[in-house]
Formats: sequence, structure tokens, C-alpha cells
Amino acid sequence: MSSRPLHRAPGPFSVHQIRDGDPYELADGHPVECLPSGGRHARANVSGGLTLETDPEVDAAGFDAGFTPDERNLRAPDIAVGNVPDAPGWVSGAPPLAVEYADIGQDEAGLRDKVAALLAAGTRYVWVVRLAGPRRVEVHERDGGRFVATPGQELRAPGVLRNPVPVEALYDADAAHRVALRNLLQRQGYEDLEAVLRKGWERGLREGAQRGLREGHEKGLQEGQAAMAVRLARRLITGLGEGEAARIRELPTPRLEALVDVLPDLGDVEALRAWLAAGP
Repeated sequence: MSSRPLHRAPGPFSVHQIRDGDPYELADGHPVECLPSGGRHARANVSGGLTLETDPEVDAAGFDAGFTPDERNLRAPDIAVGNVPDAPGWVSGAPPLAVEYADIGQDEAGLRDKVAALLAAGTRYVWVVRLAGPRRVEVHERDGGRFVATPGQELRAPGVLRNPVPVEALYDADAAHRVALRNLLQRQGYEDLEAVLRKGWERGLREGAQRGLREGHEKGLQEGQAAMAVRLARRLITGLGEGEAARIRELPTPRLEALVDVLPDLGDVEALRAWLAAGP
């Protein structure tokens, strides 16, 4: 979320005076106004969140979660990975990994202050994704490490993430989908899609040699993609029921591939039902 100091507001404040939904962070008691994001910024947030939340080592992640290490500071990174409880109210401490997106009009002084505040509060890694100009990610580490990663390179967060993250997966939907597929398969016990295919071949052979290697390959591919699609749908679609999950599992491979591409844009279960009903 873009932010700038709100100089006209009185202060200092404590975190208890800021309500859930108020457009402010606190920096040493002084309010910082948080503004809505542009389209490019918002789309990148979804890609980065999908990439990071599906990593097998991540138990929780969130957008714009408010973290408060003390009574005078409240910071809300665009994406927080780890230490995001399923409970109301501000979160004590800091996330192990925080991601900030910087686009045109970014308040650079405020961004530097926010990165420093997160690191001081206990965040181990802060990734600043630059969307304006050449795409790049500025990495800040709590032990003082700092470097810039560019497209084609990978980011790592030992102790937070299991898998390396391609720079592009933090802002590009196609790259994020590929990483999420790998991550979700690993959560199901498969190392990658090839492992799913191998298991499908073995199952097909056990069920009868007459079905042949080709059918075993197709079954393994469909089952693996269906499992990934259902898991992704449960994370992205509010109110997904077993009926919709069963319909997804029955989709042929081309429709599963199409569904994975559109899931981030559907938003709710009614839109998913309409999409399923529209297909052959």
C-alpha cells in the first residue's frame, strides 16, 4: 500500500487509538496515511501473495496486516509471511518476511523508515518489489545484508520459505501460477508434476495393463491438476463447498488448465459456479 506522512494530524497516538480499517500506520506515535493502490500494484500483490502463501513451510500469510511491536508503532506491510494469526486485532511483534511494492509516486523516505522499523521489530527479510522502471527486488536482511535481485534470479528466505522464489513470481501472474503449482503439489506430497505423472502411471498399470501407458499418463496428469486446482480454489474462492470441489475434479485437463488461469479473477463461489456452468 502506498503511504505518506499525515502532517496535519495531531499526535502522538497509541496503537489502541487506531481501529481496524483506519487508513493509518504509526511511526513512533505519529500517523502515516496509507493510500489505495493502483491497478498494477494491486495485481502484483495477488501474484506475490499466491507465490508466498503456498510455500510448503508457510502456515499463514496476509495482506496489509497491522503489526505492533510496541504502543507507539504500527506497521502494515503489503504482504506478511508468518505470524498472521486467525484472530481479530493488531498482531504483536513482526512478520518473519515482509514484502513491500513500490510504484510511481512512492514516498521513498517513508519507505526507508518502514523497512528500518520492520527490521528493528524482528522481521528477518524485507523484499521491496520495484514496479516502476526496470523490475527488481531490493532485499534487506536483519543481519545487515542488502542486495538487488533482477528478473531471472531467485530469492531465498531460509527458515521462512522452503523453496526459492523467482523474482518474476512476485509480480507476474503466469510465473506465480507455476510456482504455486509446484508448491501445492509439494504440500500434497509430490515433489513436482513429474512425480504426479509417475504415480499416475503406476496406478494405471496396477488397475490393468489394458488401459496402457497413455491412459495412465493422462489419468495422472488430470488427477494432479485437479488436486492442485481444488486446493487453489479453496484458498481463493470464499464459500467453496464440496459440490464445487467435486465438479472441479471431474473437469478434463484443458478445462482444469483454463480454470487455474482464471481463479484469481473469479472472487466468489457464485462466479465459480457460473464459470463451471458455462463450459462444455
